Amino acid sequence: MDPKLKLSTTEGDLLPDASAYRCFIGRLLYLTLSHPDITFAVHKLSQFLSRPRLPHLKAAHHLLRYLKHRPGQGLFFSASSSLQVKAFSDADWGSCPDTRKSVTGFCIFLGDSLVSWKAKKQSTISRSSAEAEYRALAATTSEILCLQNLLHDFQLVVSSPALLFCDNQAAIYIASNPTFHERTKHIELDCHFVRDKVSQGSVKLLPIRSQHQLADIFTKPLSSSLLFPLLSKMAVHDIYSPS
Repeated sequence: MDPKLKLSTTEGDLLPDASAYRCFIGRLLYLTLSHPDITFAVHKLSQFLSRPRLPHLKAAHHLLRYLKHRPGQGLFFSASSSLQVKAFSDADWGSCPDTRKSVTGFCIFLGDSLVSWKAKKQSTISRSSAEAEYRALAATTSEILCLQNLLHDFQLVVSSPALLFCDNQAAIYIASNPTFHERTKHIELDCHFVRDKVSQGSVKLLPIRSQHQLADIFTKPLSSSLLFPLLSKMAVHDIYSPS
């Protein structure tokens, strides 16, 4: 998706027949199960299914050209991967021009293999970037616990805590601070949830530089110079590209 493109529910001409757009986006939703690189774009385009407009259709055609250009791109799962759980959590604060809600993005690795990812608009409006990041941390922690329980059901022993990387220092500080201030009271439930898992040793929260934040792919459109280096770190490979 073009990073400069700002899609809205009110700008542009309405499509005379929305059925083709809805059918196309419905098919793309299934494709996101194996293509993390298109997850954010499909998440964004699916928000306009009720009243799609011409700019939305043009963005969908742009995405289709990207898919046709890289037919062999997909996930690679290593046979010798470790069982270390690593997760990257990020949020794009107030990015929706219609609702000013933030977008949560995360990706979770089992060893070097990407096994879970999501791009989703948050249910409530966050009043600061730290609040948006903390809601994303809570969603990521919940997914980590689900994966840890699944590994336990498979009788796979994972002794080390899951590593959770976040590029927001304020959110990391709130997670390690036992005192809740007035400005965090309205997200106290999320704060307690993440802090409890950190204190129990289920999750280890670590800082990361923004340029190394893999979850950026799931929160905003990126240029090719930023997108493909991140994809290469997520075990996403093109079988037709020269080695």
